[in-house]
Amino acid sequence: MPWRTGPAERAAGIRPDPYRVWLSEVMLQQTTVAAVRKYHERFTALWPTVADLAAAPDADVMAEWAGLGYYARARNLLKCARAIVADHGGRFPDTHDALIALPGIGPYTAAAVAAIAFDRPETVVDGNVERVMSRLFDVDTPLPAAKPELTAHAARLTSHARPGDHAQAVMDLGATICTPKSPACGICPLRDPCLARQNGTEAQRPVKAPKKAKPHRRGYAYVGRRDDGAWLVETRPEKGLLGGMLGFPGSEWSDAPAPLPPAPADWRAVGEAEHVFTHFRLTLTVMVADLPPSNPERGHFVPASEFRPGTLPTAMRKVHDVAAPHLLVERARAAG
Repeated sequence: MPWRTGPAERAAGIRPDPYRVWLSEVMLQQTTVAAVRKYHERFTALWPTVADLAAAPDADVMAEWAGLGYYARARNLLKCARAIVADHGGRFPDTHDALIALPGIGPYTAAAVAAIAFDRPETVVDGNVERVMSRLFDVDTPLPAAKPELTAHAARLTSHARPGDHAQAVMDLGATICTPKSPACGICPLRDPCLARQNGTEAQRPVKAPKKAKPHRRGYAYVGRRDDGAWLVETRPEKGLLGGMLGFPGSEWSDAPAPLPPAPADWRAVGEAEHVFTHFRLTLTVMVADLPPSNPERGHFVPASEFRPGTLPTAMRKVHDVAAPHLLVERARAAG
């Protein structure tokens, strides 16, 4: 993984770069390593240091984050980077208490950066560690109520000699061997003391509380283009879902949204775009129109040469994919 140091570097006393560790931990929240790797490499190529990231325009960072989801993470990333530059001279603080005081850094991230980057004996508990602890100690309390118990078990096992290596080892154990389904108990280094394996309950651990059905919300998304190919877009408000991201103008998302076109035009429905957020399912009715050159009531035009669908959040990319074939400019290109 690009944010880790190898055995030779560690033997030479070279610690992982706290900037890369912090960036990886923020990106890995609710996201897989496979998805994060290319984003991490691109971010560190564009902004090699925390000072570079702090100086980056918000719109550029949000555009590069597009597709990772949970966009509040990107906004907090910038706030944290700027606080490190302004308050700590561009250097990451090396203790849990100082790290957790930074914007957007919670208990898990503070513990992870302190342990991995600075070898502090902090207890690092993510979903993988919770699963390992629940099986190792055969904990039958359902999650999330079991979190304090699982954290206490992890704390008792945390190594004071090499806490950074220990934290990464337990997380890797959960990610690669003690997996949610079909754990590879035969090759697990903790198979002998594992109480769930002894009791035959490894497939039932961790116990999870029943999931509630996701609410279903609806809305309208308006995709318009001028004759010169410019797209009508808007920057969403800083607070709320997809905050600060570029997207298409739309209505509220609710049980019964009212249409809210951003400009007078012959808007027509061409289909629906479906997207699932953490707490609800969203269906957007996609409206399209070929727009006159006059100024819209909401949003602004982006020239075709500057518009990149790949920088839109996933929900808006789905809207784009539904809308694009139905717009006059696209139909003209397809015909000729």
